[in-house]
Amino acid sequence: MATLTISKEDEKKVKAMGFLNNKGTDNFSARVITENGLITAEQAKCIIAAAEKYGNGKLALTTRLTIECQGIPFEKIDDFRNHLGRGGLETGGTGARVRPILSCKGTTCQYGLIDTFALAKEIHDRFYTGFRELTLPHKFKIAVGGCPNNCVKPDLNDLGIIGQRIPVFNQESCRGCKNCAVVEACPVDAAEIKNDQLKINEKACLNCGLCIGKCAFDAITAGIKGYKIVIGGRWGKQGKQGKALKQIYVNKEEVLNHIEKIIYFYKEYGLPGERFATTIDRLGFETIELMLNSNGS
Repeated sequence: MATLTISKEDEKKVKAMGFLNNKGTDNFSARVITENGLITAEQAKCIIAAAEKYGNGKLALTTRLTIECQGIPFEKIDDFRNHLGRGGLETGGTGARVRPILSCKGTTCQYGLIDTFALAKEIHDRFYTGFRELTLPHKFKIAVGGCPNNCVKPDLNDLGIIGQRIPVFNQESCRGCKNCAVVEACPVDAAEIKNDQLKINEKACLNCGLCIGKCAFDAITAGIKGYKIVIGGRWGKQGKQGKALKQIYVNKEEVLNHIEKIIYFYKEYGLPGERFATTIDRLGFETIELMLNSNGS
């Protein structure tokens, strides 16, 4: 194994810039931020050129949809960053702060209920870039999922957003069909025919929107677009599933404002080195939800 010549101070310094040491070498992997998991073809060309010129030409995709260019010598880090900057790209994504935003492809997916790319970009600009200097008790991960399929595991992040489509049920139009198309479309058996009428169990309903438009008699023709917020998820050695706040938000600006309130709450009440999930366990989920809503939703 090669002898390391980079000091711990220098290693820590460049890690804060998004450069992670390649084990057993003086080389580093650069973590390139994609904002919302979406890059242009020109940006891809820029990353590839930088990886070939300053690294070993290898790219690794991270689980949070950032790109790591491997094998960059310590002395080439500034050159690499300048090269990316000309393509409107940057490195980063480490430290006790808001981490790069994770998004599914809900914008283009057949199941997507919200514009995930646009929302993730807004969150990136406001909280990743805008809160760059805000140090938190620990890292804070945010994921945006377009529907209850939860492909990006929003409930395993410190804060997750899940797209919703709340069905609008016109009971007068229901004919109580024995073979109800709405019941057949529901993936979680939240809909049933009872006493010759369609009933929807709101507690069981995931608001996935799959029942909308299925009724031939227009019992459910529309759905209200909404956003569910889940907090306190954590992946890793001590994984924990997050819990949803009671309110379903129908206004995007409300969602963004509530994210800000949650981040500041964690900043104020989280202990040094404590993940948000642990803060919630320590203070109690119901207590935190009340505190978050005490100044308005």
